[in-house]
Amino acid sequence: MNTVERLLHATTDIWEAYYAHPFVLGIQNGNLDKEKFRYYIVQDYLYLKEYAKTFAVGVAKAKSMETARLFSKYINVMNGELDVHKGYLARFGVTQEEFDASVPSLDNLSYTSYMLRVAYEDGEAEILAAILSCAYSYEVIAKKMIENNPDAVNDPFYGDWIKGYSSDAYASGNVILLELTNRLTQHYTERQLQHLTDIFVACSRYELAFWEMAWNMRT
Repeated sequence: MNTVERLLHATTDIWEAYYAHPFVLGIQNGNLDKEKFRYYIVQDYLYLKEYAKTFAVGVAKAKSMETARLFSKYINVMNGELDVHKGYLARFGVTQEEFDASVPSLDNLSYTSYMLRVAYEDGEAEILAAILSCAYSYEVIAKKMIENNPDAVNDPFYGDWIKGYSSDAYASGNVILLELTNRLTQHYTERQLQHLTDIFVACSRYELAFWEMAWNMRT
């Protein structure tokens, strides 16, 4: 199996838990408590600010201009994701002052601190392993929602979130990341691949903890 297949195989149980999580199912079925979603959107926006920094370190760590451009391009792809978040923040009436006063939850801070540590201590492929759990799982989750409930995209509130992450535009960015991961690691040793897997498993666990944090509105 290639590197991406290995990473996904190592996290099958964790990713299956995403699909069954009550927060995810609430979005899928349109019955999630909106206060929980409000809390999630603020926390996720705070998360994405640090997530973008991880890509920026990737630009600096890149060994080729091609890889540097790909990392840089994905930061631009994130603009569409941030627009969805801004739209929800506006719907909830979150003011700039309120947002500026918001602090990341402990789960959020731990996750982003781990990603940035990987970015500063390791190389470009390891940075990809750290961000893929978030980048790719959101696409897979959104598509799974549509598979389970085809009318989910028409939900007047949560439909925009589902459409954003299941879109061809979002998926095209992931194709770049997945192909780059396989290309950069095709000559990796077993020890290097295991380190990469450890990073991906850790970030996948953080993703599950993020859904749990949002469900419980845990600070």
